[in-house]
Amino acid sequence: MFLAAAGLAVAIPTANAGVAATAPGERVALSELKRDEVPDEAPENAEDTAAPAAEPVETVPLPDPIERFPLPEAPGETEETPPPDSGGEDGGTEAAPDDQALPEIIYDLDRLPEPVRRMHGLIMSACRGGDLEALRPLIGPGPNGTQLSFGSVEGDPIEFLRQAAGDADGQEILAILLEVLDAGYVHLDAGTPNEIYVWPYFFSMPLDALTPPQRVELFEIVTAGDYEDMKNFGGYNFYRVGITPEGRWVFFVAGD
Repeated sequence: MFLAAAGLAVAIPTANAGVAATAPGERVALSELKRDEVPDEAPENAEDTAAPAAEPVETVPLPDPIERFPLPEAPGETEETPPPDSGGEDGGTEAAPDDQALPEIIYDLDRLPEPVRRMHGLIMSACRGGDLEALRPLIGPGPNGTQLSFGSVEGDPIEFLRQAAGDADGQEILAILLEVLDAGYVHLDAGTPNEIYVWPYFFSMPLDALTPPQRVELFEIVTAGDYEDMKNFGGYNFYRVGITPEGRWVFFVAGD
């Protein structure tokens, strides 16, 4: 994969932690990025380099993997529950096993609605071009712009992403976005007002249920250490992307 070849590894940073400088040839983790830790004040020369400030971005409710897949209780702590309703005198059908409630993991982009497929392709093309500014028209301004933080984003959203990256040009954040969108996706809340397509699919999966090949896919984005931390947390909490059926790029966020 692109990121592996580039020598990128991953680890979830602690709050207010910066991105350490690395010696030539030293492996740098994808998840060793500042997440929601951009300074409140812009650099001294921000007035000369940043685009005009956009309106604060309205936060958008995100699917919660913990509520969807709570951590299993320790043996002996789970109370017995009555058997499910049989469905009638003829016995009906038994309740579906829990694993059937997992969302379908999809890789086929042809199954996306055309507006979603188009937005996905535009974001991927912008990332491959290596210019952070190419994301600006896709993010959009104002309250309908892409959510980039769990708090409001003051000032220019592109500058916010640039400062979240570990390099001056923001190409590290482009690499993460590219890798996230290259993973499989899930279709959540179909037929409801909250219907959305989310990358990567790990966000909506119990991590303990991942197969060995799926863990390899996960380790293309995060490290094994991150994986253990995420299991303790209760779910994937690194960067993820959401796009509505109408093709609106709703969020690109990390954290919990």
